[in-house]
Amino acid sequence: MYKRQVKLQKVFCLLAIIASAAVFVYALGLVTDLHDSLKDTMPFVANPSEDYVAGARIFYDIQPFNQQLMLAGLGLILLSLGLFLTNTHTRRRYYIGNYLATAIWAIAAVAVAIWSHIQIAAFKAQYLTTVDFAALKEYADSFGSYYTESTFWFDVHYLICGLAIVVAIILVANLFWKINLMKSEAALLEKSKAVAK
Repeated sequence: MYKRQVKLQKVFCLLAIIASAAVFVYALGLVTDLHDSLKDTMPFVANPSEDYVAGARIFYDIQPFNQQLMLAGLGLILLSLGLFLTNTHTRRRYYIGNYLATAIWAIAAVAVAIWSHIQIAAFKAQYLTTVDFAALKEYADSFGSYYTESTFWFDVHYLICGLAIVVAIILVANLFWKINLMKSEAALLEKSKAVAK
């Protein structure tokens, strides 16, 4: 039983790195469509009344959040490396460092997922309700620029956030599995000591 658990915990720790990297890569792509379709429709950033397309300001409104999400992704990557620094991926018995590394990453991943979901849902609503897509289409046709009404980059956050939460749950479940195995092993040792007496 221990061998299987030790093998799986390595996979779970790798999943934490993958989920963390996915958050970071998602942040890099989040404003891709907004940049390509809306940035040039704002000739004077300081003067919204000069915008060629109403609602195009979302491109600038989302920038602070996008930067914070990139930092959150980097933070999760660093925290997931903590799982490897504490040997959580290979250790037969867990110690305080393993408990802390697992708990900190899981809490951070769930917090980032919830926070980013709330923010992205709000920006998606802003995009759909404030951008004048008819004017954007007209602008794109006139200047040969990129046009889209797609919410792909907003919608894919469900997958990214879901992945982070699922991996957090898996790591916590693995922690409890490890605790149970360690308790069972301790009980067997006590039993064998009692028999030896």
